[in-house]
Amino acid sequence: MSASDIVVVAADLTVAAGLGWWFFGPKKTTTSELEGGVQTVHVTVRGGYSPNRISARTGVPLRLVFDRQESGDCTSRVVFPDLGVSAELPAFAQTVVEIVPDKPGVFAFACGMNMNHGVLTVGDESVPSTAPATTGDGARSPVIVPPVVRDGNARAGHTDGEGREAAERRAEIADLTRRVLVGAVLTAPVLFGVMAKDFLHAAWLPATLTNPWFALALTTPVFFYTGWPIHRTGWLALTHRNADMNSLITLGACAAFAYSLVITIAPSLAPTNVRAVYFEDVGFILTLILLGRLIEVRAKADTGEAVRRLLGMQARTARVLRDGIEIDLAIEEVVPGDVVLVRPGEKIPVDGTVTEGHSAVDESMVTGEPIPAEKGPGDEVVGATMNANGSLRVEATRVGADSVLAQIVDLVRRAQASRPPIQHLADQVSSVFVPVVVFIALGAFAVWFVAGPSPALTYAIITAVTVLVIACPCALGLATPLAVLVGTGRGATNGVLFRSAEALETAGRLDTIVLDKTGTITAGHPVLTDVVVLKGYDEAELLSLVASAEHDSEHPLAAAIVAGAAQRGIAVPRTTTFTSVTGQGVRARVEGHDVLVGNVRLFSESAIDSSELQARADELASEGKTATLVAIDGRPAGLVAVADPIKEDSIAAIAALRSLGIEVVMLTGDAQRTALAVARRVGIDKVLAEVRPEDKADEIARLQAEGRSMGMVGDGINDAPALAKADVGLAIGTGTDVAIEAADVTLMSGSLMGVATTIRLSRATMRNIRQNLVLAFGYNTAGIPLAAGLLYPFFGVVLSPMIAAAAMALSSLSVVTNANRLRHTRITSTSKGSTT
Repeated sequence: MSASDIVVVAADLTVAAGLGWWFFGPKKTTTSELEGGVQTVHVTVRGGYSPNRISARTGVPLRLVFDRQESGDCTSRVVFPDLGVSAELPAFAQTVVEIVPDKPGVFAFACGMNMNHGVLTVGDESVPSTAPATTGDGARSPVIVPPVVRDGNARAGHTDGEGREAAERRAEIADLTRRVLVGAVLTAPVLFGVMAKDFLHAAWLPATLTNPWFALALTTPVFFYTGWPIHRTGWLALTHRNADMNSLITLGACAAFAYSLVITIAPSLAPTNVRAVYFEDVGFILTLILLGRLIEVRAKADTGEAVRRLLGMQARTARVLRDGIEIDLAIEEVVPGDVVLVRPGEKIPVDGTVTEGHSAVDESMVTGEPIPAEKGPGDEVVGATMNANGSLRVEATRVGADSVLAQIVDLVRRAQASRPPIQHLADQVSSVFVPVVVFIALGAFAVWFVAGPSPALTYAIITAVTVLVIACPCALGLATPLAVLVGTGRGATNGVLFRSAEALETAGRLDTIVLDKTGTITAGHPVLTDVVVLKGYDEAELLSLVASAEHDSEHPLAAAIVAGAAQRGIAVPRTTTFTSVTGQGVRARVEGHDVLVGNVRLFSESAIDSSELQARADELASEGKTATLVAIDGRPAGLVAVADPIKEDSIAAIAALRSLGIEVVMLTGDAQRTALAVARRVGIDKVLAEVRPEDKADEIARLQAEGRSMGMVGDGINDAPALAKADVGLAIGTGTDVAIEAADVTLMSGSLMGVATTIRLSRATMRNIRQNLVLAFGYNTAGIPLAAGLLYPFFGVVLSPMIAAAAMALSSLSVVTNANRLRHTRITSTSKGSTT
């Protein structure tokens, strides 16, 4: 080795050691300051987070003041995945995020595009007795305080944050478009000149196009103007003792530009054979990479379409009846208790209960069901659904943040803010990837300078720059978040709401689904199914007498019989006398007839022979129906049967689950005989019957102990513990709020077809994420060795930085394109009753 070789290698090792300490050495952690019982930390957002390592205590409210001193889509949002926080950070404004860390741990946070990172460490320390237990509004859940601009005033219209974020994104798209156009226009002549000279050997080529000063004049604006977003964030990330994709690119571009600048101004400083300049590489790399970023920003804008569509569905005004006068109010001015008038063809502006009128209402935006639902007095309606052909008067019950639409938007945002467990792998790799790439580039530079062909310096610089450019980890950073954004948004538009990305990942691994019977497989309310009459009696007459006798009864089966008679258009005369016999049935006098409606015990005590009816009653019981015996004037006359009907699409939904390789189990508190009858009809082989509500969670745990990955579907309060215990709990959206709160997934339509949709969507999303990670990891795994010169000893081939830039942009584009394929993946069944 020559003296120059020794100097270069020593310098290379010194720089590597310094960078190693800079990236991996001890880093300062900022401890929150206690101000009025609240932990407070001020975080500057400018090319990263400063500080990016924060320490706090459990149980004490934590106020994070994010002061964003820049614009651009990347840092327009801060996401705490493990805490379910996703906060918009308007440009050049302060935004306060308040949380109460209730458990110790390390919680990562990142920008919206998963490029800038920080860490919140919560220590398990004793909490001073004077410290309040909740945040300022009394809630333990995260609170996003309206942003404050430089004058200290709260920014107006914060509720329209999604629109403002979209406006900022549009502004960045416009800015990137201008920079890309400038780069393309100015780089094209320089690139054409080099290509025509080196590859076409064009004798007609004007000398100006190959003149280094001409290339310098055109490339300088590209380097500073087009490349400014990359240089700024890249160097700022390095000053934060971090490194991202921009750091790699700016290091490579600056090295190539500086080398070319020196050769242009003072060519005599270098030997004749190393006086080549690389302005065309600089211009091409910066322009192409910024074009890739423009494509990414556009793609990310598309992935947020689900939330924007939901927000756009909300009515802006409501026609309210106050003091007998109709007035038009902004939707924000409507309060619970107001009576809202809804005309045909209008959106229903608020959640409420119909007080007058009948109409069909299109609820597809909430349930995913294309068939309008009939609504009348007493029925609940949801804001933003579309009224069809009738006029309605609706009493407002939930407005603003309490509305179903607002809760759906919140669930979607929280799910998109969270991350699936598979993302941890990408994060761990990303945290060391950039420094390792820098070390590889330094190593490649030293090897090529010492052992490479002449001109060694030129080859060393080209190789180092190519490694830095081709290793850009933007594809790796986008692999998971983009798929999660598209997947959760796709679910929302199909009536499937994920509470977290972890649920989105886990749902695809389920191998057993446990279904509650009542309200899940069945409708959840009894209806009249059969009327059986003995010889000498008329069916309509019998049902009229039975409905009349049951009219004054409070038993749920009695209500089903009365409703069934009404649906059949049968008149129900008034009773003369009525007696309820506890545990047996009723006696009544109707139009001169003594009517007995009840069970065998009632017949026995009345000395009436029930044998002729018992066989038919047993047959109906085997079908899951409850039969009630009827006697008229002391003689057996027939029976009526009531059952909880199976939902129209339950059979198709269970068949769809079985086709996905899922074992389906019914879990119910009903009698074994009734449960088996329902199971046979819907195609379920395994039944757990007569299970008490408090034991349902234990049954889930027992099945999990067998090594099963369990999903539980239910709708009632008694299902909540089992929903929480299961690996994935799926709540029927028409069920109770308690069940929905305990579940990981909410099926808005109330249809079991949503379970199959959930599993298909989960599998498609995870398949997409794995494909993205393979594209990103595979690209870098193969690209870095090639860029470092692996092919040269065998084929004499050295990759150009331009080729590296094109390959890097292609990798990002492939990830973006692949993630967006989820929009067109079939996740719903074409069976009857399915969503579309």
